[in-house]
Amino acid sequence: MNLSVLISLIIFLLIIFIIGFWSSRHLRSSDSFLQDYFLGGRQLGGFILAMTMTATYGSASSFIGGPGLAYNQGLGWVLLAMSQLVTGYFVLMVLGKRFAIVARQYQAVTLIDFLRKRYENKWVVITGALSIVIFLFSAMASQWVGGARLIESVTGLSYTSALFIFALSVLVYVIIGGFRAVALTDTVQGVVMFLGTLTLLVATIIAGGGMSSIMSDLVDQNPNLVTPFGANADLTPSYVSSFWILVGVGVVGLPHVTVRAMSYKSSKAMHRAIIIGTVVVGVIMLNMHLIGVLAKPILPTIENPDMVMPAIAQEVLPPWVAGIVLSAPMAAIMSTVDSLLLLVSSAIVKDVYINYINPKASNDRVRKLSFTVTAILGIIVFLLAIQPPELLIWLNLYAFGGLEAAFIWPVVLGLYWSKGNQYGALASMLTGIGSYIIVDKMFSDMISVHPVTVPVVLSFVVYVVVSFSTQTANKLG
Repeated sequence: MNLSVLISLIIFLLIIFIIGFWSSRHLRSSDSFLQDYFLGGRQLGGFILAMTMTATYGSASSFIGGPGLAYNQGLGWVLLAMSQLVTGYFVLMVLGKRFAIVARQYQAVTLIDFLRKRYENKWVVITGALSIVIFLFSAMASQWVGGARLIESVTGLSYTSALFIFALSVLVYVIIGGFRAVALTDTVQGVVMFLGTLTLLVATIIAGGGMSSIMSDLVDQNPNLVTPFGANADLTPSYVSSFWILVGVGVVGLPHVTVRAMSYKSSKAMHRAIIIGTVVVGVIMLNMHLIGVLAKPILPTIENPDMVMPAIAQEVLPPWVAGIVLSAPMAAIMSTVDSLLLLVSSAIVKDVYINYINPKASNDRVRKLSFTVTAILGIIVFLLAIQPPELLIWLNLYAFGGLEAAFIWPVVLGLYWSKGNQYGALASMLTGIGSYIIVDKMFSDMISVHPVTVPVVLSFVVYVVVSFSTQTANKLG
């Protein structure tokens, strides 16, 4: 156990807790618990909006699994990962003003809230809520695993003990502070990620003797490591291009990201967030995945690729600096976990319980139920994460694909195409989910593109055909 590294991480967690407790004061005095707990009162400024989107999207797969795959695959995976550059731009430009305006008209607090008012069909709501719960459990489990592995590498504790510490830390500040705590801590975490990854990249290049020396060592190990096609030459142009759908354009269908497009306070804030978010995401993603590749000559025998980032940080940096830098992946993981917890909790409390079980529930009842559900969800995910996968990025990307297949067209076409209706939306969601599971499980080795590509195309066709054939369009107000 490196005490200096551990102290730096503890200080970071204390700062997060302080922000959470400060946020909880506002939440206790709020007259609109749902708006504040799940959406922060729709008062996010441009900088905070950019950072909360960046920190939420940057996750364990970006900071633990992503560098691990780059370590194995080389520069080809860096190229693939940079398709994430457009994430914030697409979310805010495609949804942007119209989504925020319509969400306010509908008084929508969640993405499912929007779908309920837009399509007026309980099966659309229930299908959407179930999709969030099912797929986001996979995503949350991967974050729990990533956080535990990071704490394990720094403290020397067992994986289970590290998992317990991470889960407890996240649950405390999410439960007490809600979305406002999440947004404010995301801002701190976004800054830490930006500066931390930049520091680690520079230190890794210096430790490897400069870029020329590192590139030569990589070529000596495997010439394919410095090509766009990966170590095994399996990153084909069609596969890399299709990844742009999964982690670029398709992100507009991710509920935990799109809900941010409801939360900003003005058009000026949105435009500022587009610029800041694009720059920050680009720098962070490039830095982290390059670090994974450049670490290979320095640490050529890492058994678990998910450990490359904490291992290289402790190898090339002074202990106290390594502790600060390792706050970056911890920040990414915690910020994604808090957002996913709130999203699944809101799907159960707001989208199912209030809409269909107890519409007249009091503010106090909703408050207690939200806290309880969030805590229970965290415990369940903790239990699921006890047996972790070898490379957690695949678990996270699987969840991403399922959510995008379910939501992308009901959201986008629901906003911009007045003839889209409840039948088209429901058929699109069921087609997207069903075809994604089938293609991923049975045909992924037979196609040259990522499995999410086929469901996204099929769900679009089904949405349009079914909406036209039923001709009962629900007009937007």
